[in-house]
Amino acid sequence: MQREPPVPRDLDAFQGRVREVYRDHYRPMEWRADPAPYKVFISEIMLQQTQVPRVMRLFPLFLARFPGFGELANASFADILQAWTGLGYNRRARYLQEAACLVRDRHGGVLPREVETLRTLPGVGAATAGSIAAFAYNVPAIFIETNIRRVFIHHFFPDRREVHDREILPLVEQSLDRENPREWYWALMDYGALLARSGDNPNRRSRSYVRQNSFRGSDRQLRGMVLRHLVDHGSIAAEDIPAYGAAEGFPPVRVEAVLKRLEDEGFLQRTETGAIVLRR
Repeated sequence: MQREPPVPRDLDAFQGRVREVYRDHYRPMEWRADPAPYKVFISEIMLQQTQVPRVMRLFPLFLARFPGFGELANASFADILQAWTGLGYNRRARYLQEAACLVRDRHGGVLPREVETLRTLPGVGAATAGSIAAFAYNVPAIFIETNIRRVFIHHFFPDRREVHDREILPLVEQSLDRENPREWYWALMDYGALLARSGDNPNRRSRSYVRQNSFRGSDRQLRGMVLRHLVDHGSIAAEDIPAYGAAEGFPPVRVEAVLKRLEDEGFLQRTETGAIVLRR
């Protein structure tokens, strides 16, 4: 039998606690100081799988090279991938450019404000669409991300394991500040970040919790190596492909499998000589 979510009788106290933490532990960020739609969009894609300090360091460099949707859409993918270096999960760079092209071609260069329309952009799922709408346009969208999840589990499910997001969503909706959802979500996220530093991670009690696999020796490491090599050197010669990655312990069959996936995903292409290059 599905459990009903708890009724937050102490909702006022909860909101007060969140705002108190926010006053004391606010995290200044460039996309908060100026939540322009383009800045919010870039930051939210970067933050999907990269920690805040790294994004804060690389975000202004990326915007200096690509200050708007038009510049991003018209850039070469090699240039975008070079600017993306250090953020990881490089398919997000491809999604970012594809989304910029759609904003330019379908939406007149203006980022949509509707959650359902935002979800049609490559790389934008439900949570990212909600966060973009809330932060860029102050829309009272309902969404959950890792820090928000951590706060609600900590307060409303202190003795529970296997907490499902469908139990949390009604609480997010009931507690939302609909007059200023942007700042309320910032407050939740800053509180969640504080809880993460406390040594006890409530998200381990979420059904959504997945422990990150080791990067060393993973396909993620090999993908990053390939793309970084192509950004720096332009190509991998056909005769070098079997031995590529051997120094890091990757057998040729695994290298070929990763190259094939990157090719299928639109990152790479093979020349007439069989060499690997970045797709333009």
